[in-house]
Amino acid sequence: MSSKTLVIYLMSGRDTPALATAAVDGGADVVELGFPFSDPLADGPVIRRAGERALAEGMRTRACLDCLARTRELVPETPLIPMTYASLLEAYGWERFAADARAGGATSLIVADLPAGERPELRRVQLVAPTSTDERIRLAAQHTDGWLYLVTLTGTTGARDGVSPALASLAARARELGSGVQLYAGFGISTPEQAQAAAAHADGIVVGSRAVEVAEGGPGALRAYVGSLRAALA
Repeated sequence: MSSKTLVIYLMSGRDTPALATAAVDGGADVVELGFPFSDPLADGPVIRRAGERALAEGMRTRACLDCLARTRELVPETPLIPMTYASLLEAYGWERFAADARAGGATSLIVADLPAGERPELRRVQLVAPTSTDERIRLAAQHTDGWLYLVTLTGTTGARDGVSPALASLAARARELGSGVQLYAGFGISTPEQAQAAAAHADGIVVGSRAVEVAEGGPGALRAYVGSLRAALA
């Protein structure tokens, strides 16, 4: 593994295990598996559409957990992190979801709209944003599972023209307040150049919307795209 961690987000679906394998072959260190939700507040149009397609093909929570388990069989060593929303866990059952996700091979969880401090028994990667207070960043860093997700901009996911100018100051605050926790930056990173620029401030990067778009072209296209990001982070 190189010094900078590369996290690739994919929406759960029938093709996702093969796509996740391609992403890992291309150099992904971690794979996030989106569990589709009908009202995904943090997600921009690309991931919203992917979620709608996943729901249309029947990807409810149990099917997504099955997708996680199949992916785990294909990539036994790669951290796999379901990313979802609190309403889905509420409907499924908090403890049941945590147990079933672990049984399916999940390394951790991301619950996009569950603030730090709520449900502290649920081990998960915490998110902080440029609007987060110092107190919120400190609390998130104390409770996070493995690394702290820096949401680099205010708004939804999606490709942007450049890396958010807010990233540098957010990363600096998180370094100061986070007691040495690893920082991975995401939201709005889509090109190798942006990956390199974001990695200058963080220990890793997360690429979602552009990876989901490229994945529509199949495993080969995704493998090549992830490889271009990996090369930029070498």
